[in-house]
Parts: sequence; C-alpha cells; structure tokens
Amino acid sequence: MPLITQLFAVLVFACLSFAARGEKLRIVTEPWAPYVYDENGKNLGLDYETTAIVFKRLGIEVEWQFLPWKRCLSMLETGQADGALDIFHSDERDATLLYPSEPLSDVEFVMFYANARPHPFSKLEQLKGLTIGTSPGYLYSPDFSNSTLFTREPAPTHEANFGKLVRGRIDLLITDRRVGQHLLDELNIRDQISENPTVISRQSQFLAVRRNAGMDLLVQRFGAELKRFKREPAYAELSTRYGAAPSEVTPLGNASASSKTVEQQESSAQ
Repeated sequence: MPLITQLFAVLVFACLSFAARGEKLRIVTEPWAPYVYDENGKNLGLDYETTAIVFKRLGIEVEWQFLPWKRCLSMLETGQADGALDIFHSDERDATLLYPSEPLSDVEFVMFYANARPHPFSKLEQLKGLTIGTSPGYLYSPDFSNSTLFTREPAPTHEANFGKLVRGRIDLLITDRRVGQHLLDELNIRDQISENPTVISRQSQFLAVRRNAGMDLLVQRFGAELKRFKREPAYAELSTRYGAAPSEVTPLGNASASSKTVEQQESSAQ
C-alpha cells in the first residue's frame, strides 16, 4: 500500500474512531462570552459555534462540559477530558497537548474604568497606586503580576469585577475587549463604564487536545477544516454577530502581541 494511502487510512480512522466505538470527544471549557457560553440551556458563542460546525463536518460527536477553568485543566491532566476549548498556547503545555495550526480567535486585553472615576493611561507605569480587578483562574504576565506599582484584586466572576468597578471598590479591571463589551450590555452598565483604548496584549485561542494515539492527525484535520470554514461567508456572518468587527486600538508601548501576554488562562502547573 502506498505511503499516502496508509496515511489517509490512519487519518480517516482517527476521525471516525470515536463514532465507531460509540464514544464522543469530551471537550471542556469555561464560559467566556461571547466566545463560548450557555444561554437558557443552549450553547452559544463565536468559538463554540465555529468548533461545533468544524466537528460536524469531520463527523465527530462532542460531549461538552462548561466548568471553572481550573477544573477544566485538572480534567485534561487526569484524562477525564480529551480537549479544551479556548486555551492559550504555552511551551509548558506542548508536552501534553496538541494544538491545530489555525487558532479559533484572537483576544485583546484592555482595561475598563468607571466614567465617574476615569484613569487614563498608555503604559503600566501610569497605574501607580491603583487597584486593578483581576479574574480567578488566570495567569498574568510577569510585568503585570510582579509590579509593585499597583494592587491586583481578584473577584470570583467577571460580573463581580464589574460590580466592584461600578461601586468604586476597584479603580480599573482587566479583561478581553469583547468579553468586557458583552458584559456592559449584559449588565446594563454601558452608561457607567468605558473601555480604555490601550491594548495591553493580544493572544490567540485554540482548541487543544491531549496527546493520545491518532490525535495528531485529528488536530491536523481540524486545523485544515477550520481554516477552510473561516474563509466562508458563514464564518464572516458568525464573527460579525459576536462583535468581531475591526476597531481602532492603541498598542501598549512597543510590546508585540506574540512576546507579551498580560492575561492568560491559568497553566496546569498551578
């Protein structure tokens, strides 16, 4: 049998093996609207719906679980989950996880402030003496996490963080641009809270799976189909619906998107 035929046969087996064994691919993720979330029992979001469409085209059934991020990582480590949705890439995870070549989405981390108490800035050094709301289960870059210029104060949820900002218990909060904009409408506080245009960092989100037999071929197939779907009008419509329209942004200093990550979901080492 020619080598190309053998590889194709293995690829087909990898994509169909779950269905053949009557199993589903177990994917875990944390609600992260508008990328992935539950609304009245229905799973929604840009990255969720994109992933669901790609897996449907591949003929793979998926069992979804929405859990706190720390629990998601624990399930990956113990083999209770096959993969995670909207996970950032890190060198430490390469030993246990496989990533497609194509990311699902790119996030931009920015600060939000109360209109009654604005704190304009263009670099972290201008945040001296302030208290900044952070999110539990997330790992921040060393320059942000180790700075002694300002105080970092976590809240149990993104909604709680915005509530603290409205009440003046924190000066700023850091989160993804689209997540923040979504919550302004969800919490009906758009007239009270604004977004600082300075982008702290940019980072890509992926679907990653555990390093199991055949998974490398599945990841390759997923990446290729994802790339194909993102070129279609259906993806453009989906992206627009979830607020992916281009916007004017101001980068933080001269830091590049690939070299500086201010907010990142917690690593499995913690």
